[in-house]
Amino acid sequence: MIIKDITDYLEEIAPLTYAEDFDNVGLLVGNYNSEVTGVLTTLDTLEDVIDEAIDKNCNLIISFHPIVFSGLKKLNGKNYIERTVLKAIKNDIAIYAIHTALDNSFVGVNAKICETLGLKNLKILIPQKKTIKKLTTYVPTAYAEPLRKALFAADAGNIGNYSNCSFNIEGLGTYKGDEDSNPTVGKKGEFHQEKETFISVVFEKHLEKEILKALLKNHPYEEVPYDIVSIDNSHQHIGLGMIGELENEMEEHDFLNFLKKSMNTDCIRHSILLGNKIKKVAVLGGSGSFAIDNAINSNADVYVTSDIKYHEFYKAENKLIIADIGHYESEQFTKNLLVELLTKKFPNFAIVLSEKNTNPIYYK
Repeated sequence: MIIKDITDYLEEIAPLTYAEDFDNVGLLVGNYNSEVTGVLTTLDTLEDVIDEAIDKNCNLIISFHPIVFSGLKKLNGKNYIERTVLKAIKNDIAIYAIHTALDNSFVGVNAKICETLGLKNLKILIPQKKTIKKLTTYVPTAYAEPLRKALFAADAGNIGNYSNCSFNIEGLGTYKGDEDSNPTVGKKGEFHQEKETFISVVFEKHLEKEILKALLKNHPYEEVPYDIVSIDNSHQHIGLGMIGELENEMEEHDFLNFLKKSMNTDCIRHSILLGNKIKKVAVLGGSGSFAIDNAINSNADVYVTSDIKYHEFYKAENKLIIADIGHYESEQFTKNLLVELLTKKFPNFAIVLSEKNTNPIYYK
C-alpha cells in the first residue's frame, strides 16, 4: 500500500478543496508513491511524535494540525517546526495534515464532539458557500438514459438524503458541421435537427473532474455541449460547526458538569448562566468566536467551543451560554476518529493511535 491509497480515502471523507483558504492541508512531507509500513494518527506533529512513529515503525503520520502552517524560508532547526520537519525528512517519515478539511466534513471533528456528547438530529452550523455546482448538457434523446446513469454513477445528482436527482426537458437541437467534422447523427456540411434531451444535475465541486470524465466518455457527440456553473445554494452537509439536541433536557449546572466530564477538561470558562434548561447544543472544535452569532441564530441553548476572548463573552447577550472548554480539549478525540475511519477502511493494516499528549496548555 502506498501513501496515496491512504490519502485518497481520507480525501473522500474530507476533500481538501473544502479546507479554509488560510489553511495548509495535504501531504506536507513525503512522497505520495512511498510504501507505507504503518500509520500514526495525532493531533499535532512534534519532535516526540516523530520519535514515536519511528519506535512504532510508522512512516506516515496523519496529523490534524499542520506542522507547517505558513511558509518555511529556512530549514536549519532553529525552532520546533524546523526541527520536526528535519527529523521527519531524515527518518523518511511522511506527514499529512487534514485540519479544516476535516472540520468541514459532516463526519469530522464536530461530529465526533456531538457523538461524545450524545447529540441527535445533527445539522451543520455554518454551511459552506460555493460548494455546489450545476452541470447542464444536451444529448440525443436515445442516449439520455445511459448518460444520466453514468453521471449518477459519478455521484452527480445527490441532494441531501436524495440521489439520482436530475431535471430533463425534451427539445430540438440544431447544428451544421464543417468539412472537418464527424457528426454522430447527420452529415457534415448539412444543417441538421435532432430531438434532444436537456439534462441538468448538481454535484459537489470536488467531483467536477470525475463528472466531466463521465460526461465526455458517455456523450455521443463529437463536440460535447455542456455548461458548468457555481450556485449559491448552501450545502447542508459541508461546513463548520454542528448543532444537535440532547436526548433529555439538563439543568445548566448539570450540563456543564456533564460537558467537563465528557470532554475530559479541567476547566470550563463560560458566560453568565441564564436559568434555562439545556436541550439544543451548538459545537465548533478549535477557535470558534467567529460563530457566536451563528449559534445564537440557530436558537442554541449553549455554544461549546474554545479560545473565547474576554470581551467576546459579552456577545452571548443573555441569549445562550458560551462554554469555552479549551482548544486541545475540543479537538482531542480527532485522532481517535482518524483511527476509527482508517481501521474501518483498512482493517488489516497497522493504524496506530499516538500516545503523546500534545496539549501545550497546563492548569494548576
